[in-house]
Amino acid sequence: MRRISDIGAAVIGSGFIGAVHIEALRRLGVRVHGLLEVSPEHGARRAAELGLPGAYADIDEMLADERVEVVHVTSPNVLHYPQVCRVLAAGKHVVCEKPLATTSQESAELVRLAHAAGAVNAVNFNIRFYPLNQHLARLVAESGLGEIRLVTGHYFQDWLLLDTDWNWRLDPAEGGSLRAVGDIGSHWLDLMGFVGGLRVESVMADLATFVKVRHQPAGPVETFSTERATNTIAREMVTDDAATVLLRFEGGARGAVAISQVSAGRKNSLQYQIDGAVAAAAWDSERPDELWLGRREGPNELLIRNPALMNAAGAAAASLPGGHAEGFGDTFKAHFRAVYSDVAGGAADGTGERPAYPTFADGHDEMLVNDAIAASAREGRWVSVDRG
Repeated sequence: MRRISDIGAAVIGSGFIGAVHIEALRRLGVRVHGLLEVSPEHGARRAAELGLPGAYADIDEMLADERVEVVHVTSPNVLHYPQVCRVLAAGKHVVCEKPLATTSQESAELVRLAHAAGAVNAVNFNIRFYPLNQHLARLVAESGLGEIRLVTGHYFQDWLLLDTDWNWRLDPAEGGSLRAVGDIGSHWLDLMGFVGGLRVESVMADLATFVKVRHQPAGPVETFSTERATNTIAREMVTDDAATVLLRFEGGARGAVAISQVSAGRKNSLQYQIDGAVAAAAWDSERPDELWLGRREGPNELLIRNPALMNAAGAAAASLPGGHAEGFGDTFKAHFRAVYSDVAGGAADGTGERPAYPTFADGHDEMLVNDAIAASAREGRWVSVDRG
């Protein structure tokens, strides 16, 4: 089999997440031949800052580069669909940031196109790849918690708390109609599908826009920037700052999640608790090396990430021995290792077993759940997920 280090890649977008993709690929030994940005000048500047060979003038030049087998799409959400269509048509494999598209019609078409092209395809739900989440997913699958009854949790951030905070995600023309839910809530919902083995059946959702008017800087702003522009334009907000969602899962389990990008002091707090008939489990992304396991008739347990103490799935996702913390960037490395192993092994969409990583099909299913959440909030009632 080919080595991962023999595979060439290119990255579209070099902001916060794009740079994380590039660093993770480097750590795997993947050859990143260049990046594509909004302009050749900006691309050249970012390539120099990130230590890459250079930037492509346009998408045509990138797709014509025969050294590139895999393209990572980390551009604004509205560009995912047209760019992924172009990449698949060029016969290349794709890793796309979430959400996969801005509508479920587009995401359904991308699933179809990837299957027709036989391309390895992935959506970057990287939080699955914290080693303890991999460990718990295997534990749940082996009935270690018993039948799952209830899942609860939140995903809170504060980077859009102030009316002077701005990012392209705030504009529905670039980010889509669901903002907090689509941006971070999708991670929590995907994680419950992966770790808990749960599929959302119906939802009751309430969305809120607390910051009614924001001040958009006249120039570009990078994600999580703390700089305050003086030349701004007042913009009325229509996308969600926060959401609360009740969940019913296939098989009878129930759930509830709160999502917010305006929770002061919470930088990147994803928490969940899964309650089963035998035991419970809880995890916090800001303490990712700790998994709490609760029991009724025995001592509770705090499992600290350690490959020697985890099951095979958890150990496989870990890169370092116990006591050596692994974090956010490491999840990208673990995710991409799984994807590139399939590329190196000649795997293709529609062949063999279901991949160990989230595919376009997973990204599309999350879009269908988002459709139900939006409809529920709009109509004030329970809405079933329409999977056709």
